[in-house]
Amino acid sequence: MVWVPLRTTRTDRRAPLRAPTTCCTTMSLEWLMDWSWSLDGLRDFIATGIQSFRDCDATALAAVACLLVLFVWYCYHVGREQPRAYATVNALMQSAEANGVQNGYVYCHSPECVRCTHHDGLNQKLYHNLQEYAKRYSWSGMGRIHKGIREQGRYLNSRPSIQKPEVFFLPDLPTMPYFSRDAQKHDVELLERNFQTILCEFETLYKAFSNCSLPQGWKMNSTPSGEWFTFYLVNQGMCVPRNCRRCPRTYRLLGSLRTCIGNNVFGNACISVLSPGTVIAEHYGPTNIRIRCHLGLKTPSNCELVVGGEPQCWAEGRCLLFDDSFLHTAFHEGPPEEGPRVVFMVDLWHPNVAAAERQALDFIFAPGR
Repeated sequence: MVWVPLRTTRTDRRAPLRAPTTCCTTMSLEWLMDWSWSLDGLRDFIATGIQSFRDCDATALAAVACLLVLFVWYCYHVGREQPRAYATVNALMQSAEANGVQNGYVYCHSPECVRCTHHDGLNQKLYHNLQEYAKRYSWSGMGRIHKGIREQGRYLNSRPSIQKPEVFFLPDLPTMPYFSRDAQKHDVELLERNFQTILCEFETLYKAFSNCSLPQGWKMNSTPSGEWFTFYLVNQGMCVPRNCRRCPRTYRLLGSLRTCIGNNVFGNACISVLSPGTVIAEHYGPTNIRIRCHLGLKTPSNCELVVGGEPQCWAEGRCLLFDDSFLHTAFHEGPPEEGPRVVFMVDLWHPNVAAAERQALDFIFAPGR
C-alpha cells in the first residue's frame, strides 16, 4: 500500500482581496503576521495598494496636495534666505542705484550700522542678529560666535596693543601677523595666474589720471603724506557696479575665488595705489575673521608693508597674506621715476573660520543690517 500524503488545507489562508471602502484600507494584524512573501502575495499586495489609492477620498488627496505645496514653499523660503551669490553687474547696478549708492560708493547713513557704530548697543544688536539667524537655521556650530558676542567688550578692551580689531573679535582663532600662501592656496594660485589680466585692466584705468586729478570711480584716502588712491570693486560687502563694468574680467575672477568675503561688511576688493612719498598711518582693521591678500601689480623699490612690527616687501605677480587686525602701516619711499606702488587687494576668510560660522557671520554682518 502506498501512502499518499494528503494536502492539508491552510486555515490561515487569507480571504480574497476586497476593494477598500475607505481612504486608507487597514490590514488586520493577523494578516500582516501570517502573510507569506510569495510572488503571488507580493502581486496581491501591490494590487491592493493601487486599488486603495484609487478609492482614496478626495479630501485626503487634497490634504496631501496641500502638504506638498507647503513643503515646496518652505524650501523656497529657506533657499532665498541663504547668503547671496555674485550677481551680474547690470542687476547690481539697478539695485545699487535704488539703495542709495552714490558716485560708485556706499555711504552709510544709518546710526545702527554695525560696521560704523561704536557704542554700547552694538553688542545687543549683534546678539539680536545671532538669535534671528539661529531661529531661522540652527544654533549648531555657533558656540564661538556666541562667546565672542557675549564678551565682545572685554575682548576689544583687553587685547594687547599689537592686535585690536575695531568692530568684532572672534575668539580662539590662531593669530599671527602674516600667513603662508598655503593658508588659502587655491585662491592665491588663481590670483597669481591672472596677474596679467588684472594688471592690464589697471593700466587701462590708470590712463585716466592724465586727464584729471581724480577720475570717476577712484577714491582718495587720508594719509599723513603723499597720495593713496583706491578703486573698489567690492566696498564693505557691496558691489560697486560702475567700477565692475570697467574691470569685467577682474570682477568675474572674484566669483571664482572660494574664500572671498563678498556678503558681509568686512569684505572688500580693490586696486590700491600709493604714489612715491606716501605713508599710511598705523591703524587696525575691523575684525580678525579675515585675512587680507595683496597681489603685487607694480612694486618699486623702497616699498614696505609693516604688520605687527614685522616688515615685508611686495613682489609683482605674488600674493602677500596678512591679518589686518594687527597694527599695520605701509609706505612708498621710492624715487618718483619708478612710479606708484600698486596692489590688488581682496579680503579672504580666515582659514580657521568654519563654514557654518561663515554663513552666520554673513547673516549677522550683512550690509545694511
